[in-house]
Amino acid sequence: MEISPFYEKKMQCLLCKEHFPTTKIRSRQVRVVDHDSDFRPIYIDEEINPIFYNVAVCPSCGFAFTDDFAPYFAPGTKEMIAKNITAKWRSRSFGGERTKEQAVEAYKLAYLSANFKKEKHLTMAGMMLRIAWIYRNDANRPKEMRYLEISRDLYIKAFSEGDYIGTQMSETRVQYIIAELSWRIHDRAEAIRNFSRVIETQKRSTEPTVIQMAKDRWQEIRDEETVH
Repeated sequence: MEISPFYEKKMQCLLCKEHFPTTKIRSRQVRVVDHDSDFRPIYIDEEINPIFYNVAVCPSCGFAFTDDFAPYFAPGTKEMIAKNITAKWRSRSFGGERTKEQAVEAYKLAYLSANFKKEKHLTMAGMMLRIAWIYRNDANRPKEMRYLEISRDLYIKAFSEGDYIGTQMSETRVQYIIAELSWRIHDRAEAIRNFSRVIETQKRSTEPTVIQMAKDRWQEIRDEETVH
């Protein structure tokens, strides 16, 4: 008997404390063949894409969140969410297998929730980047570019405010992703500035792979300039 790659996970809403099921993918069923230069994983089977299931959406109150959300709500934020999300919410489930459209909608809901909750810019940047990846899979270039830009701007805020400290994203990684996304959205000045900053940290960085990726990109930029 074949085991389904999907399983149900019981969640508790961070906001209203209701319990609800959300769909996840068994990690052993996920096979990554490669990564894009902005860390997007490329799966052998695009039908089994864990990125679609990062966000849990509470069917009761409409609050949407990922594992990166902090359990703490700053004073006044719960009221903001109640007024701006729950009051307008028509109860529906995001359980079961998700389409690309549902995955994007879940991320947008999580972005709204994160905004009102005052989550880290880093968390919001990661969600916007994943929307861009979904559109890249679909070869929808205009939408991919739009979300890459939103993500890049949020990573810049995360970097300047230092809200990545204490997360799995190192300073080198944040600077690299700012550079890479800037290059993809044709903001050359920002890309060059940040790639060179990443390369400057090579003596003290614990991220040799990221340093090498930055060097490779830097070389590509130099080569393009020679051609033009």
